[in-house]
Amino acid sequence: MEEKRLHTDSLKNEVPTLRAGEKVFLSGTVFTARDAAHARIFSLLDADAPLPFEIKNAVIYYAGPTPQKPNGQIGSFGPTTSARMDGFSPRLLNLGLAGMIGKGNRSKEVIDAIVANGAVYFCAGGGFGALISKSIVAMEEIAFPELGCESVKQLEVRDLPLIVGVDACGRSIFDREKN
Repeated sequence: MEEKRLHTDSLKNEVPTLRAGEKVFLSGTVFTARDAAHARIFSLLDADAPLPFEIKNAVIYYAGPTPQKPNGQIGSFGPTTSARMDGFSPRLLNLGLAGMIGKGNRSKEVIDAIVANGAVYFCAGGGFGALISKSIVAMEEIAFPELGCESVKQLEVRDLPLIVGVDACGRSIFDREKN
């Protein structure tokens, strides 16, 4: 399989061409959110309150960085286990979320929502947080600063190395029977 270079601005158009197991390099805007941030986002959705970022066509990275280094360099930025967000993901996908980045398998409900909404799940290498941080060219905390490393951050990434974990057809790198 060849490598693909993708940009978040046009990701939704590219999703149908992606295949599970394919190596991609993603550039553009990505938002971080882990468990606590997802819970806060859901509270805002339930209250019909403004969200910290537009969900439609967004990409969420399930990560929280280690502290920034004294020289201003971003700390290690590895993925967290995606299954912890499975209870939240179908609703966000139904609202137009284009992609998710994390590590590990996803539930049947999430895979069904990926297929129904023409989205994608990317896997980032667990243990590669230092390498991943080199692809982050800018970071701004945009919501829930009291959550510390779990606050929502807006990242600008360049050539973030990823693998398509679950494609828009529901094929998964974790499903040995279908691969």
